[in-house]
Amino acid sequence: MKRYLCSIIIGMVVILSIGTYYVKVASSASSLPKYTFKTLEGSDKELDPVIINATLQSGSTFYEPLTIESNTTTYASERSYLENLTGRQDHLIERLVKEHRSFMRGKDSISSLYEDDDFLAYAWVNSKYTKSGNMEAEFDIGLLEKKDEEETSFQIELPNQERIMNADVRDVQLVHSKLQVLTMNDVNSNNEKQTKEVHLYTIDVANKKVLSDKTLVSETYTDPNQVDFEMPIDVAPSQPNNIVFISVNKGVNHEDGFKEKLKESKLLSYNYETEKLETVKKGSLSLDMARSGYADGKNLYVVEMKSGKYRIKTFDLSSQTLTSDTELDIADNKEEQYTAAFKNGRVYFLLNGMNQEGLLTYKPAILLIADIKTGKTLYKGETVINKKNSKSFGLYFDDLEIK
Repeated sequence: MKRYLCSIIIGMVVILSIGTYYVKVASSASSLPKYTFKTLEGSDKELDPVIINATLQSGSTFYEPLTIESNTTTYASERSYLENLTGRQDHLIERLVKEHRSFMRGKDSISSLYEDDDFLAYAWVNSKYTKSGNMEAEFDIGLLEKKDEEETSFQIELPNQERIMNADVRDVQLVHSKLQVLTMNDVNSNNEKQTKEVHLYTIDVANKKVLSDKTLVSETYTDPNQVDFEMPIDVAPSQPNNIVFISVNKGVNHEDGFKEKLKESKLLSYNYETEKLETVKKGSLSLDMARSGYADGKNLYVVEMKSGKYRIKTFDLSSQTLTSDTELDIADNKEEQYTAAFKNGRVYFLLNGMNQEGLLTYKPAILLIADIKTGKTLYKGETVINKKNSKSFGLYFDDLEIK
């Protein structure tokens, strides 16, 4: 009887502790400011797919993550223990988990996923270092046929892994029933030289083997020289995509920072269908445009400031030609940061009013939603807060997602 009584007491203590925790959390969250968008122009229905992840800051010690979704603020402390345990997830990952829970178990990198109407594919590189200092690496491959929910999964050794220090998966495509996995690799060196490479691995999922390991780009350099590879921001990750851009950025590390060698830097394009790697002529796309652009598989979108306004330039990826150049109804401000997203023929443009370094004075953020081709404003709004003392907080935007 004493044993059961002890268990009951322990159970009650646990329940009371959890209850007290959530009461304190609710009380703490209720004292924080709530942010919503006040409509200045257009329809507030345009806000429905918008998700804004941000951080609230007060002083140098208080930081609280928050999300503005459906024009409602939710703090991390208001979420359940399990939600906070898994962390903030991309909404695309959340959708795939709901639709294909078994297949998506343990898969949380959107750049490692591919999805079309018939298939969902996954490729990741698992690696570890042995006691001798060598890396052991293998592909973790998965393919789901949506129609019958048939899964294929296997692990296979990464080719030539003895010369690789790190392999980062940047794109996955399914082309002619073969999985194409694009990675950026750091390569082992026995001297002072360093090498970075872009690899394309072709994987036969049916026969569970790597058909080829193609080196698309290889750059060797010695300190203080430096080489970096970059790709435009992918606004449609996991979707079918024929063309990828890779910028090769060369420079020198000085005491006062990194100085780029513009004459030696270059922009490359690779076509999965034709298997052609080409250097992009500077007349069509500049290196800066590709690096700072947003790609969706068909177009590259570039934000520019001109004549006091923000403009969106749209380049067709296949022809590498400018197809539209539209002006947005929002004044440029070089002292403030912007975040952009592109989906369904719309540009979502968030101008952050909290970019004054070291200052926590509140300034409303502006959200503009416009038609990409015409520039017509579909929605314009600014953040408002529900507490008078909230101007002592700093609101910093992390990213902008569109469902």
